[in-house]
Amino acid sequence: MLLRSDKKIEALLLEMPLVTPFETSFGSVSVRTVFLIRVVDGEHEGWGEVVAEKEPDYSYETTRTALHILRDYLADMAVKAGLDPEEFEEKARSIKGHNMAKAGLSLALWDLKARKKGLSLSRLYCGVKDEIASGISIGIQKDYETLRDKVAKAVEEGYVRVKIKIKPGWDVDVVERLRQDFPQIPLSVDANSAYTEQDFEHLKKLDEFSLLMIEQPLYEDDLYFHSRLRQVLRTRICLDESLTSFRKVVEGYHIGSYDIVNVKVGRMGGPGQVLKTAAFAEEKGIPLWCGGMLESGIGRLHNIHLASLRAFVLPNDISVSRRYFHEDILVEPVEFSRPGYIKVPEGEGIGMEVDLRRVEKFRVYSEKLS
Repeated sequence: MLLRSDKKIEALLLEMPLVTPFETSFGSVSVRTVFLIRVVDGEHEGWGEVVAEKEPDYSYETTRTALHILRDYLADMAVKAGLDPEEFEEKARSIKGHNMAKAGLSLALWDLKARKKGLSLSRLYCGVKDEIASGISIGIQKDYETLRDKVAKAVEEGYVRVKIKIKPGWDVDVVERLRQDFPQIPLSVDANSAYTEQDFEHLKKLDEFSLLMIEQPLYEDDLYFHSRLRQVLRTRICLDESLTSFRKVVEGYHIGSYDIVNVKVGRMGGPGQVLKTAAFAEEKGIPLWCGGMLESGIGRLHNIHLASLRAFVLPNDISVSRRYFHEDILVEPVEFSRPGYIKVPEGEGIGMEVDLRRVEKFRVYSEKLS
């Protein structure tokens, strides 16, 4: 059973099967390892999610590295910070990298803080939206017909933007056929760093299809070559993997690396970095949207609250629970409030109740960190 005491930080690893396998240029996943952080302080608790994966493909971080960093460094820092999220994020700067581990614990601390204050996370963050626009991300499929059917279903369900994953050999021809079949839908593509500077002429072919954006076409740690590509593409460039902190967002802006920013709290190291990015984006007129990492309902709710900030002006990769999981770990699943939109919960903290029975059902490991 779940460990229980008056004050603690706990790590829980769950294995949750996906509704269907999700494939990107990195590979395919059919079971999501969900890494939860639970912080308890007296009668209050907070939940966070570490979005690291089992394999080091999207990021060098993995569930094992994250557990190591949390156990040996971050949990103690959080205790010394009095479980205050802002003080913890400042202390955690001494640890180089490991943003997903930092963010997972920080999210739990922000949830705890909001519950103690009797506020929703959106209110604590000074969010302004009652609901957020929901887009969908569709992985690489076995053939075009399967992709077309999935896009048609997404449009029927009301998603206000469709994003498809691309890679060399699954790009221009696929997008051209989609545009013929769905000429009006807001459509974007995500390359997950699958191309190089040798592919500029090939990528220019995508300019013909009125895409909202092309996401992370080049190297996962690059700003320079994206700035070069931006000079030759009409399609707007959105960066994801390259923007690992608020500082990288500022650097990329000044050298012209991107038009749009995909915000992932796990990639950036915590809500503090996201709040700074949102303020900068609002000042500079940079469109933001919130990306997804196959999160459980807990991570999904955290994303919804962050996407309530004014600077998040584009549809987000935040879908309803049933998109990925037959059984989510919330008492009530995340659903549309109206087609294509999700209501920002008004309850304390993340705003919805965690289903401890389902957490226990899917749990494969747990450890008290402090």
